Amino acid sequence: MAFPIQRMRRLRTTAELRGLVRETHLEPGDCILPLFICSGEEVKREISSMPGNYQMSIDIAVRECESIRGLGIGGIILFGIPPEKDEEASGAYADDGIVQQAIRAIKRAEPRLIVITDVCNCEYTSHGHCGKVVDGDVDNDITLEWLTRSAVSHAHAGADIVAPSDMMDGRVAAIRRGLDAAGFVKTPILSYAAKYASCFYGPFREAAESTPQFGDRRSYQMDSANAREAMREIALDLEEGADMIMVKPAMPYLDIIRMARERFDTPLAAYQVSGEFSMITAAARNGWLDLDRAIVESLTAIRRAGADFVLTYFARDVARLLG
Repeated sequence: MAFPIQRMRRLRTTAELRGLVRETHLEPGDCILPLFICSGEEVKREISSMPGNYQMSIDIAVRECESIRGLGIGGIILFGIPPEKDEEASGAYADDGIVQQAIRAIKRAEPRLIVITDVCNCEYTSHGHCGKVVDGDVDNDITLEWLTRSAVSHAHAGADIVAPSDMMDGRVAAIRRGLDAAGFVKTPILSYAAKYASCFYGPFREAAESTPQFGDRRSYQMDSANAREAMREIALDLEEGADMIMVKPAMPYLDIIRMARERFDTPLAAYQVSGEFSMITAAARNGWLDLDRAIVESLTAIRRAGADFVLTYFARDVARLLG
């Protein structure tokens, strides 16, 4: 008989023993912190649905990045909030756009900090959709031109990685061609390859001021019921030249992260999105959860499912708890 020879509790006796045999590890370097950049100076507006996160002007962001670098966090991803929006998303690909300015300032101050840029249009369009609207729908192929221009402008400004999040068909191939033609053959693409049309993005829409003015994004983001389709999306993006892939959201889609990890050897990211952050934070503020334990447990689950790194608003907390 296995019992009492096999006593699984023997290796759980102390924190040191548990650490010695731990299978999945979480470190600050595994985390990417999203930042929301707005115009102005000395601006730091807290996002009401995301306590502890802010819309911040470039000067504030630079100071934040000095702290982030010191904490050992893996990097940042930038989202821009332009002073003006239009139907052509012109602020997304302008050389003096808000993100382009932020990249230059941050890389001057912290050249070794990894700067990823979100390549999308929803923050820049007056209607809040991710591309050119024609006859009430987002035109896929026209939108590819905007995305390519945005990615190239980010690379020109000094971005280390560009991350298209729009879910247009063929966007990775278009961006890869554009980057290569502009001489940025070494700039990697982190594709939001399996991005679902999710209710968990709600707080982000406040943060990025990107709520659609009509309809929703279900005609281009994925149906939450589909798993095999996610594998097709990932495979297509890799064929088109993606260097890394992402699943978004994370915790409601741990099965997708696991499926992707088992099928693809490519570096895999997951995005613990705003709704996940806000739910945990709200529950902790109501005394229903221990915040620190919930942070570590939720992010460890994402890593255990197979993510190599995680985009998370808890990155600073991870550094505080584990750094």
